[in-house]
Amino acid sequence: MADVKNILFIMCDQLRADYLSCAGHPTLETPNIDALAARGVRFDRAYTQSPVCGPSRMSFYTGRYMVSHGATWNGVPLDVSEWTMGDYLRPLGKRCVLVGKTHMVEDAEGMARLEVNKATDLGVLVSQCGFEPWERDDGLIPSGGSAPNLRYNKWLNEQGYPGDNPWHDYANSAEGPDGETLTGWQMRYARKPARVKAEHSETPYMTNRAMEFMEEAGDEAWCMHLSFIKPHWPYVAPAPYNDIYGPNQIMAANRTEAERAHPHPVVAAYMEHDESKTFQEDETRSTVIPVYMGLVKQIDDELGRLFEYMDNNGLSDNTMIVLTSDHGDYLGDHWLGEKELFHEASVRIPMIVVNPSKTADATRGTSSDALVEAIDLIPTFVEAAGGRVEKKRLEGRSLLPLLHDTAVPEDWREAAFSELDYGFRGARNSLEKEPNAALAWMVRTDRWKYIYYDGFPPQLFDLENDPDEQTDLGSSARHATIREEKQDRLFTWFRRRRFRRTMSDDTVIERTDKSQEKGFRIGEW
Repeated sequence: MADVKNILFIMCDQLRADYLSCAGHPTLETPNIDALAARGVRFDRAYTQSPVCGPSRMSFYTGRYMVSHGATWNGVPLDVSEWTMGDYLRPLGKRCVLVGKTHMVEDAEGMARLEVNKATDLGVLVSQCGFEPWERDDGLIPSGGSAPNLRYNKWLNEQGYPGDNPWHDYANSAEGPDGETLTGWQMRYARKPARVKAEHSETPYMTNRAMEFMEEAGDEAWCMHLSFIKPHWPYVAPAPYNDIYGPNQIMAANRTEAERAHPHPVVAAYMEHDESKTFQEDETRSTVIPVYMGLVKQIDDELGRLFEYMDNNGLSDNTMIVLTSDHGDYLGDHWLGEKELFHEASVRIPMIVVNPSKTADATRGTSSDALVEAIDLIPTFVEAAGGRVEKKRLEGRSLLPLLHDTAVPEDWREAAFSELDYGFRGARNSLEKEPNAALAWMVRTDRWKYIYYDGFPPQLFDLENDPDEQTDLGSSARHATIREEKQDRLFTWFRRRRFRRTMSDDTVIERTDKSQEKGFRIGEW
């Protein structure tokens, strides 16, 4: 795989899989992402390991399921003992850097126990999810908060935007008729333009920083995680992106009155969250979704600029490029807002992979219906970099076979899994659940989606005959056998997690029943 010198790992935040023109969106135009898909493989059935920013990203960065790495929600620290992407790629000669968001919280308690100082090189890597933080910016500064040390804020100050928090006051807010700040946290203002020029908004800023790194790196091999903060809320876009699309260009909501009248108990609790109530209104959808589309369009434009830079500097021919998202966005589908639950709008993610090697020529421009998971990227990167995929920790598998041949290998996975810890959400209180019992799991096979809830009835959807997930077969007597089979599949998956992380299976095989050879005469008479 000598053709792969660099890896560009692009992640958008909260980008739905169906909000790309190459994925079939009827009005949103993403020509640069479409061109990327024409150079590689678009995976139609890619799933996040948890449809929440923090645990999803920790699975991307560790190659492990949420139940394995333990960072189950936003703000839950990643255990200091976990290996991350840089731990696998740096020994293979890749400088591993971050430009943008990780949503990672370091294990301060674990670092203190091991006496790891954040100011040291090791401390930086451990506290930054294994990346060299070329530009770390998680965005999302609370209302009334300030972040004068945020590099983007300092840069905005240099461009003439005053204050301690121009991220909020200018980049993510609009302006009222009397010059007042109309906060982007209130979605009623979404159609108004942000108070910054387009070139000063977050997406082009991160794109510029990515190109600056490429320039600085020179001939050095690298893996760069370019992690855009948009189209995640606040749903605020600069002109002209705030007004490119209109309400007549949005897709109809995927929801029915029957679904609202008889929801599953956990779904019903989520329907009562503020974001869901807001998105249940048609006015919210017609105001917000055109701006969401504009933010996606801006990402596409900036990626076009980045790809042109790479073409002009000889980087396109030796760089593996991945474009994906941490999770989707309900946008009012199923009477819900935000993400977290397991409908396709939330749990399915875009996934495009371009392998520059000639070994991938046969699959360029194709789409694959193989079941793919977020945890597959680290094994893919390791193998593409010429390394050996270490299975004692990694729970995904390399996508290279799917990039080299349109036929899905016979031993490819038959199910994808996703998990949810809703212990931090209001739904837990309304459902009267203890924090460790507010859990749910998804099993997605070729035809079926099964969802198991701790303490509540399951859900079952026939995605072949009900792709919109409107008919819940969780209590259908006719489908009891299918539910039993899927529950058994989930239990089997639990039993086979990578709990033995410090020794490989090869070593176990080598040491099996060898104690007598070492002089331990066990059990002799």
